[in-house]
Amino acid sequence: MTSLSSLFVAGPGGVMTDEVGVVTGDLELRTELSDDGRFRALVRYEGADEWYAITGGSCALADPRDHEPVHSLLLGLLNRPEG
Repeated sequence: MTSLSSLFVAGPGGVMTDEVGVVTGDLELRTELSDDGRFRALVRYEGADEWYAITGGSCALADPRDHEPVHSLLLGLLNRPEG
């Protein structure tokens, strides 16, 4: 399994998670790609221990080289410090 992490600031609407609903503020995005091509996106409050699954944030990637571009795209959508 490979993983990538990035810090970001969620916009006013926050990020919807499966476990706790909407999270807002200073967050960290982690994306994981399993050996069988399953992609999963998680988020946590910056510095916290618990990770939460982003609602709708899992899929299969056809090529493992797509992990980094998909991570970057997701980060660009979630990082909205100005709203």
